[in-house]
Amino acid sequence: MIIKILGSGCKKCVALADNTKAALTAANVDAEIIKITDIVDIARFGIMSTPGLVIDEQVVSSGRVLSATEIAPLLKRH
Repeated sequence: MIIKILGSGCKKCVALADNTKAALTAANVDAEIIKITDIVDIARFGIMSTPGLVIDEQVVSSGRVLSATEIAPLLKRH
């Protein structure tokens, strides 16, 4: 599983990355987390508002910080 955190590195992006790591740990799922900060790369995903969360090349969230509890079911779908 490859998870991408899309954003400039702001507080919200860091919080989303932290919550994603917590959800992965709680679910005992191994995944690679990649942070995408280039605005052109972010735009390729069609995201207009960051932070964005992409799981296996599918955008699952944009514009808000999901909690670890909200991320857990998204991990199970992939």
